[in-house]
Order: sequence, then structure tokens, then C-alpha cells
Amino acid sequence: MFTKKNKSQKNIFFMNLALMQAKKILGNTSTNPAVGAVYVKNNQILAAAHTSHKGRPHAEQNIFSSLKSKISGADLYLTLEPCSHYGKTSPCTNLIIRNKVKKVYFSILDPDKRSFNKSRNILNKYKVKTNVGLLNSQTKDFYKSYLRYKNEKLPYVNCKMAISKDYFTINKKNKWITNDYSRSRGHLIRSQHDCIITSCRTIINDNPNLNCRISGLENRSPGVIILDKNLNIPIKSNVIKNAKKNFTLIFFNKFNKKKIVLLKKKNVKIYYMPLHNNNFNLKNILIKIRKFGFSRVFIESGINLISNFLKYNLIDNFYLFISNKKIGLNGQHSFNKINNNFLLHKKCTNEKVNLFGDKLAIYKLK
Repeated sequence: MFTKKNKSQKNIFFMNLALMQAKKILGNTSTNPAVGAVYVKNNQILAAAHTSHKGRPHAEQNIFSSLKSKISGADLYLTLEPCSHYGKTSPCTNLIIRNKVKKVYFSILDPDKRSFNKSRNILNKYKVKTNVGLLNSQTKDFYKSYLRYKNEKLPYVNCKMAISKDYFTINKKNKWITNDYSRSRGHLIRSQHDCIITSCRTIINDNPNLNCRISGLENRSPGVIILDKNLNIPIKSNVIKNAKKNFTLIFFNKFNKKKIVLLKKKNVKIYYMPLHNNNFNLKNILIKIRKFGFSRVFIESGINLISNFLKYNLIDNFYLFISNKKIGLNGQHSFNKINNNFLLHKKCTNEKVNLFGDKLAIYKLK
């Protein structure tokens, strides 16, 4: 297949496959990065793998354990530098050496200080060749949340909102504004994040589940984080019912001992946060969320909370689902203020996925 192509094209092809593997598990590897791996010999793919759910085993471990027999002299393509330190598992560089890999291609260096730029010397010492930098730009873009988690105090934050064709965010006569295809796409995006932030007002008004309801991806529901300064959340709400199987945390300010006891019995985590001008400091909320181990945050809430996140420049990407239908007098809460104040001159791309009338516009804010 590759006899007429040069080595550079071949290597880019295999690294692209590794990146596709990593994308399968994005947002579901806890504090570990989502890594993709492809194992190749004589231009034939022997195995492909990615980091496991919750971050272990690593992609390299999954590659070698998937082989029926040990195969030496093959090339390994990795989206990220292999780990070279002892943690909860032994270094992946040891696995590579033990399996007599001929050459390791990895796209970018691991920002983790325990491994950063160390694997090349270790592997070269055991006569394993290395190549660094394939698809560097694309891979860096993919690892934005991981790089942010390792190098900064704030997590990577995305936001989703749905509006009608005439720019309303609420339909008084119908719970849904967009169609089934847009909502399914929203669930897929949701599955690529490790936590959702919402407000108590959204829980009271909509009683959402905030889980992933795509067949086969149910176990990828993100944790739920609720901003509820007065602890007004209904005990019978869906997110509280789901707390026994899904991480659920409430940031609060006003103590209500009876409510706290009830919430803890439902397996809800409670965390006190001070107020600033009668509101939470959203930047401090995000810093605390990062300390809890979340690196990819998805905001699904009403227009007020989202406006405040935008006001303080805390959102990286804004996903806007636009219905092909107007709702006229049934519409409430115009989106025009957000659009005019925060999105009007921002770079926007329309996702090339058929939503059967609806559109998805993605604004890159950082």
C-alpha cells in the first residue's frame, strides 16, 4: 500500500491513526492524558489502542497486551511521549524496551515533569530509535486541556447553548429548541468532558439528567458540579438521584444542616465557597475544580451563568446549536446580548455534520 509513497507521508498516515485512537477516549482518562498508539511492521498495522477509561492501563500497555505473541522489530506511533517514571504503574519505556521495538515516533513531549524529554535518552540507550514532532501542531491542539492542566491553574473550559432561529434560548411551550440530531451531538460533546458545571436555577427549571445517553457511551457521563449558594436544589431532582452512580458536587455558601445531611446520604459532595459581591468568584471555582482533578469542563446552564463566565473570559470554546425554526411569541431570553457583547467578532466555524436543518457554530474564544 505504501510502496509508492515516501516515508514522511507514511509516518504522517500512521500518526493520524494514533491521533484518531486518542480522540476516542478524550475526556475520560481522569488526570492522565488520552494517548493513541499504533504498532506497525513492514507497513502492516499489528495493533491499535488508546489509554483505558479512567486513565489506566496506558495506551502502550494496551498495545502490547493485545498482541497474541511478542513481535520485535516493529515501529510504535504515539501521540505523546511515553512515560519514563514509576508511578502507579511501571514506565512505558520499560515495556517498549522489553518488546524490542525498533523505532518510536511520538508527536509531542509530555509536559509532566517526571517524564518531560527523558524517554529519548532512555530508549536510545537500549538502541531503540526515536522520532519527535510528527503532526506537532494538530496534536498540540488536541492536548490543549492536558497541557493546560499540567502548566496552569485553570482547567480547559467549553460551553454549550441552544437557540432558536430567531435567537431565543427558551421556548415557553416546548422543552426542546433544537432537534434530536443536535441533542445527540450535544451528548457526544458532553462525553468528551470530565465534568459539567450548571446552576441550581437550571436544575430547578429543567430538571436535567446531565448524563450521556448515547448507546455505548453511558459510562462516559461526566461528573456534575452545581453552583448553589443557598442550597436550594430539590432533593428529588434527577442529578441528585443519579449521584450514587455519578460524581456530583455542590458548591454552596449558606449553611443548611438538614439539607446537607440529606445530600450527603444521597452521595453528593458538598463544598463551601465564599462569595464576592453576593456571587461566587467563578475563577476560584474553576481553580478548585482543577484541584479536584478535572481538566475538561463543560458548561451547560442558563444565559445568566454563561454570560458571567464569558464576562470574565473563562471559556475557551463556545458551541452554539442553532435551530432552523423560529418560535416567535413563545420565545424567552434573547441571545442577542451574549452575541453582541462576546461573540460578534470572534472566529467561528460551522461544524460539517448533518444536523438535518439545525446548525452547530463553534466559536474559538482563546
